[in-house]
Amino acid sequence: MARPGSFWRNPFSFLFTRSDEEERLAAYVIREHERGRPLEEILEDPYLRNRATPEEVARLLDRPEVVHALGETTVAAARQQA
Repeated sequence: MARPGSFWRNPFSFLFTRSDEEERLAAYVIREHERGRPLEEILEDPYLRNRATPEEVARLLDRPEVVHALGETTVAAARQQA
């Protein structure tokens, strides 16, 4: 947990933080893709659907580590299908 004084140093820091759940979902997408599953299949996975809204999934596809791991063309194609 952040120290109370750290809020006053940067009162907008909460806008740029990522939740632990979002971190886990990004790791899941990357891990499943590394196992050979296509991104379209991963995005339809009940594990992801039950834990993220369509907006949250879209944010996952904007994360630099996800784009790097999956490739820009794969992520761009998934964005067009959404």
